[in-house]
Amino acid sequence: MLDRAEQLQLEDPVDRRAPLILRGADFKGITESVSRPTEWKTPKAWWIYFLAASSLLALLLGAVGYLFWEGVGIWGLNNPVSWAWDITNFVFWVGIGHAGTLISAILFLFRQKWRTSINRFAEAMTIFAVMCALLFPSIHVGRVWLLYYVFPVPNQMSVWPQFRSPLLWDVFAVTIYGSVSLLFWYVGLIPDLATLRDRAKTRARQLAYGIFALGWRGSNRHWQHYEKAYLILAGLATPLVLSVHSVVSFDFATSNLPGWHTTIFPPYFVAGAIFSGFGMVITLMTIARWVFKLEHLVTTRHFENMAKVTLLTGCIVGYAYSIEFFTAWYSGNPYESFTFINRATGPYAWAYWIMVSCNVISPQIFWFKKARRSIPILFVVSIFVNIGMWFERFVIIVTSLHRDFMPSSWFYFSPTIWDIATLLGSFGLFFTMFALFVRFLPMVAMAEVKGVLPQANPHFHPEPGPAAPGSAEGAPLTHQEA
Repeated sequence: MLDRAEQLQLEDPVDRRAPLILRGADFKGITESVSRPTEWKTPKAWWIYFLAASSLLALLLGAVGYLFWEGVGIWGLNNPVSWAWDITNFVFWVGIGHAGTLISAILFLFRQKWRTSINRFAEAMTIFAVMCALLFPSIHVGRVWLLYYVFPVPNQMSVWPQFRSPLLWDVFAVTIYGSVSLLFWYVGLIPDLATLRDRAKTRARQLAYGIFALGWRGSNRHWQHYEKAYLILAGLATPLVLSVHSVVSFDFATSNLPGWHTTIFPPYFVAGAIFSGFGMVITLMTIARWVFKLEHLVTTRHFENMAKVTLLTGCIVGYAYSIEFFTAWYSGNPYESFTFINRATGPYAWAYWIMVSCNVISPQIFWFKKARRSIPILFVVSIFVNIGMWFERFVIIVTSLHRDFMPSSWFYFSPTIWDIATLLGSFGLFFTMFALFVRFLPMVAMAEVKGVLPQANPHFHPEPGPAAPGSAEGAPLTHQEA
């Protein structure tokens, strides 16, 4: 917890800018704070969390194994709701994965220094969310052993994918996004892996970290190559943030189904993805910050900035909801109008209003500065955002399908226990990967955080202190001496 003096420092910043790092941290202090969770004896709390998460992962394995044995009939899919929780989960997890690359790549290109304390965490979240996302289109095809048909590779049947299908574009978009995000994350890790290697006290840790540190020695030449590579990857990843969820939205927008066939979907999906991604970052960062005592590295200023982004994207999402209704009314298309009236008043109205309450109403509290700086409020709102964004995907998919053009085929979708098990299990995969990440890798980018300290400035001179040996009494220390 921050003490009173640190709270005042954040409330009364110098030059209207609150400090990014508190407690006068220096290079060594940051290394100690970030490396400690990877070097400690494994705490009981971590084991409890890991066992809970891995139990959910085991549930996922069981659910998927039974799916392979029985087929997708174990889910609650029906006619006309042939896409339900599987695609809902896919779009949800892809959206969660957006904030990581956004924080890392786009804020890096804009030279936003506040990203340095949270970017590693968010990048890891991206990787794990994309893993969860890729699971669902893979298993919903039914015959998973024929999945290779979605890739444009020569096969014995001379069958090629349909290149005009947005579903194939998904394959390319998500795969490329996942690959670039993984590479971006790994390149950013290299200096920190070398730090862990140099601090390692066992041969096994030295070898493990040393292999992945790729011989990093921190020379001037290494840093030059590193910064070039990082900049190039940031430049590659930035357009991917916009393209991936745009392509995912084409799955729906290119169809002629009322509720899906709309041009606002690409920007609407991108804004929603950033919104949900920041919601998940706030949720996880709040817990990790408290458990690993990182309050001086991830301050309320970082949370306030994330709350502002959440408020902005929440307003965009709310605007998109209203524009959908306006377009349905203004088009004069009775099918389109019926779909949206059915969303708000039909059998799934409960889901629609949960979505609106969580995504549009709850973030409005961030107009108040006290709310943006209150960790409990941030945590609660972030949970609402996560719930609301899952329901947004559910509303778009299921309410548009369950009452299509033929009233004789209308049907109400209800999930089965296997739908629920698969969804919970995907959270198990996500949280298990996260548990391993915070235990074995630095969750804060040490090298980047050190770059925002005053000591990193070549013109930095510390306050006059006690006379150093060999220096004139009372004279300030030079940069080299510091």
